[in-house]
Amino acid sequence: MLAAFATPALAQTKECNDENKAAWYDTFLKNYKGDPPQQKIAYDAAKLYLTSCPEDPADKIADFMKNKFVIPYEKMTAGADVAKQFEDAVKNAKYADQMRLGKLVLAGDPENVKVYIIMAVAGLNDQALLADSAQYAKKAIEMIEAGKPFAPLFESNKDKALANLTYVFARATAATSPTEAIPYFLKAARFESEQKKNPQLYLDLADAYEKGPRAKLSDEYKSKIAADGTETADSKLVLVNLNQVVDRQIDAWARAAALASDANTKKAIMDNLTALYKYRNKSETGLNELVAGILAKPIPDVPTPLTSLPTTPSSATPATSGSPGTNGGTQTSTTGGAKTTGATGAQTSGQNKTGSASVTGTGSAKPAASPSPSNKKPPSNHRRG
Repeated sequence: MLAAFATPALAQTKECNDENKAAWYDTFLKNYKGDPPQQKIAYDAAKLYLTSCPEDPADKIADFMKNKFVIPYEKMTAGADVAKQFEDAVKNAKYADQMRLGKLVLAGDPENVKVYIIMAVAGLNDQALLADSAQYAKKAIEMIEAGKPFAPLFESNKDKALANLTYVFARATAATSPTEAIPYFLKAARFESEQKKNPQLYLDLADAYEKGPRAKLSDEYKSKIAADGTETADSKLVLVNLNQVVDRQIDAWARAAALASDANTKKAIMDNLTALYKYRNKSETGLNELVAGILAKPIPDVPTPLTSLPTTPSSATPATSGSPGTNGGTQTSTTGGAKTTGATGAQTSGQNKTGSASVTGTGSAKPAASPSPSNKKPPSNHRRG
């Protein structure tokens, strides 16, 4: 019956005359205050009135319809439409759309921690979004640590949420400052979550050691050697600090090898790990035992720089020509990203199913006077969700 009220009036010409204005307003009122209200019909009638007639500051009816109903209604429906589009982007694993639409959702709902999380995790699936994702990961971490609810994402598990968000932030930081990223990789690995068992995280960690402190110390070592190529007290001190970093790389590679499930990927990781281990220890003795038992050991902290030579310094020699770590660069990718289950109250199955994007140059070595680590790239078994 309410629809019948609207049809004759809205079918009339759009000529702005008293008869049409009265009909449009009558249709608006009947549906605006109806039981139940028919807001879409009321909106169409009001828009017909407002668009057919020129603006008139003295028209109180037009002012009421515009400011008390049309503008709030358009804001409400626009927000609902964007939220629906965002949910669809999450369900269909359209990560770029999640980022674009999520920004619009947050403009109207800036405290929606679930949207922050989803936008952050999108960067684990699409490398191009990682820099954008990092800022949302940081905000989401702050909100979760402040006690903001985030169910049903990550099964309401705080450690899982923080592990994935910290990993996003670590990867984004590593792109511009590998050294600064290392503590975040370590923090992500220490939460009880699937990231603790993600081999890609440890390859990323080894790569950060390679491109950050190892590259810096290798350059410093070369600058401290005497002009005739002999060691100096300063170069020996740099060397022991460099060896601490190499040991952290070995630990990270060993964890990646122990966790890799794909046989081809595991072999490629072991090839690179073996070369690095032999460079550091002059033999392969103990390598298999290291890998077999590595997951039972706590992951080591960033090494504290030594300021004086230990009693028995290591005899290993780092690279003295070229860029450290460039001969054995690898491209390794594994599964193990985040999976969330809900956004703004809806299911989000399919969100970040497969984990990280591929990483280049992950932790390989370029030793001098010893066989170079394998240049073979571990095959990628990464599949974007």
